[in-house]
This record gives sequence, structure tokens and C-alpha cells, in this order.
Amino acid sequence: MIKMASVSEALSLLREHGARAQLDTEAVPVGLSGGRVLVEDVTAHVNQPPADISAMDGYAVRLADAAVDSALKVIGESRAGTPFSGAIGVGECVRIFTGAHVPPGADHILIQEDAERDNDAIRVTEQQKPPSSIRRAGLDFQSGDVLVPSGTRMGPGAIALAAAGNVADVRVTKRPRVGVLATGDELAPPGAGLDAGQVVNSIQPALLEYLRLWGAEAVDLGVATDEIQSVRDRIRQSLDLVVSIGGASVGDYDVVRDAFAEEGFEPIFEKVAVKPGKPTWFSRRNGALALGLPGNPAAALVTANLFLKPLVDSMVQKASKESSVSRAVSEAAIPAGGQREEYLRAMLATGPDGRSTVRPWTNQDSSLLHPFLSANALIRREKSAPAVAPGDLVHVVVIETV
Repeated sequence: MIKMASVSEALSLLREHGARAQLDTEAVPVGLSGGRVLVEDVTAHVNQPPADISAMDGYAVRLADAAVDSALKVIGESRAGTPFSGAIGVGECVRIFTGAHVPPGADHILIQEDAERDNDAIRVTEQQKPPSSIRRAGLDFQSGDVLVPSGTRMGPGAIALAAAGNVADVRVTKRPRVGVLATGDELAPPGAGLDAGQVVNSIQPALLEYLRLWGAEAVDLGVATDEIQSVRDRIRQSLDLVVSIGGASVGDYDVVRDAFAEEGFEPIFEKVAVKPGKPTWFSRRNGALALGLPGNPAAALVTANLFLKPLVDSMVQKASKESSVSRAVSEAAIPAGGQREEYLRAMLATGPDGRSTVRPWTNQDSSLLHPFLSANALIRREKSAPAVAPGDLVHVVVIETV
């Protein structure tokens, strides 16, 4: 057990234990696979396109016959879903529409703007370039190609690609059941009349939504009071992971870790040398895991992105992926770092010149939620990092936004 883990140590331990979760797998219809993580490659069952396809409306011709002022006989029509059944010979053409199969014998699409039609004949009105406007069979992919690799979280693009490959079902990890427990006598549900000393329970619904976005089955465990038995009663469920919010500091009423210990959870690390989020802790019990996040709103959401997301990703076997933007130019000065690795809420943008810039939120107090309305990144500051001047490069971690 580690008393105070570094960020890198914490992430390594989270991924290691998450990967051991060994969740069952299941086959689901491709159209219902959104947010799920593949455990097998999706391979194409067909070629795409399945045949040579016209990219334009016009006439399928032999380029050798399509000199300016040439007259061609129209012998039929090919449209999407109803291909022309014959072949094109010398001096012949077929009326064709976008997406239709190109008949045998044709090697070029004469677009309709370059032709004049008179009953069953056309005249070529413009000089033609080398064969064009035909999408060749298998241009996108061929039968047997890997379309979506194992470890990918299915999104609209992956679903469309798998469906185009004529794949009906995909094999994914089952959603981990993740319970979220809020703790504290002071918490009241949104919309409640607040008594003196009460605050709104705002982090629990946010974490539940994060978990849904990350492919978990989110379970609302409600709010426990500042009593050990209240916490114990709420975590006695069949869950793959329990996430608790608050109650993990050293005050007289911070009872969460004791409650988990009494339920058989053994600590892996007790704190993390990070700002915000020092009280973050991690425990295990047989096949179940528990992650404790701070009660301060901003600290909870920052550590959810830093620690909870990688843990869930490893549980569902999502392939690790570096942030799409690893460094950006700071638009503001940042003071020298302290004795803990620090993550500053920030706004990341890309300018017309393609340069990525980032601006830290002015007030980084760990109780503030308002910055998350526009913050889409965290600026990573190493322990004892030197001060940053405007224009300097800084390390950036992209976070989830709506």
C-alpha cells in the first residue's frame, strides 16, 4: 500500500487493476453498440463499393468512343439498386445515375452536362479527360479487411463503418456496473429547499453522466450520512467499481475510508500528490474496486478525468490513446509550480493558422464549478515547474465536454 502516490504511480496502479477486472463479453447489434468497447476486430464481410460505381449522373461510355461531336446510342439505364444487365459495345452508352453499377465495357462516365440527348442517342459536347468519375470496387475496403480494431469505443463513425461491412453484431465488453456514492450530512438534492448549512449535491449527477459517456452502467447509490454504517449499507451491492465522493480527509466526520475498510476493501494508495485532488484514494476487494474522489466540486471533476476515466477505460479494455493535443501555447503567465503536480482548468483553442493555444482559468479555487462550463482542457504543471510566460509551450490534457 502506498501512502502518497505520484500521479504516474496512481495511473499505473489504476490501469493495472482495471485491466484485471475481466468483465464478461457479449455480442450486441451494431446499431446498439454506441459507447461500447470492442474486444474483437470488426472485419468486412463485403467489398465497399461492391462493384464499380458511378460518382456522377451521366452516361457510362467507352472513353475511346467519347470524342467531341461523337454520337452514341443509348441502350439502357443503370440506377442505384437496378443495374443494367448487359454490356456496352462500340458506339454505345448507358444512362447512369450516381451510386449505380457501371456496366461491363464502360471505362468512363460522361457527365450529363457534357452531352446532348436526342431520344435514344447522345452527342458528346466537351473534350473528355482520362477515365474518371468511377469509384472502383473495394475502393473503401475489401472483404476481410479490419474495419474497426479491438479496443475501440464504438461511436457513429465506427458504427457506420461496421454496418457498411455488412456486420450485424459486434463483440464488446459488458458495461461495468459502477456505483457512485455521495457522502455528507450537508448534501441536499437539486431543487430542494436548503436549510442552514446545506449545499446542493452537484457532483454525483455529473459523475453518473461521465460514467455513461465512458461506457459504464452508472448506478446511483444515493447519499450517505457522516456515519460509518450509513456508508456500509449503501455499498453492499454487486458492483465492479464503487466511486465515493468526499468524506476522505482527516476530519472527525470523514468516515468513508473506514467504512470501506470494514467492508473488506484493502487500500492500494491512500493519497495522490496532485493539486487539486490530494485526498484521492484507491482500494480493492476480491473482484471489486473502489475509488475515492475529493468532495470539493472542481477537485472531484478534475480527478474524475485524470483517474476515473483511465480506470474505466482499462476495465472495458479500451485501447489507450494519447491526447490529441499534447502541447499548446499558453496565452497567459503561470506562476512557478508548488510541491505537487498541478492541473489547471483551461480553454483550449485552435487558431486560423492551426496553432493550438490555451488559456488557464483565472481563479483555480477547487470549490468552483463555473469554469467547467467552458473549460475543455487541463494544463499539466509538474512539481516545482518553472514559471510560464505568455507564448511558452505547456502540456495539455483534453477533458470531456458536452
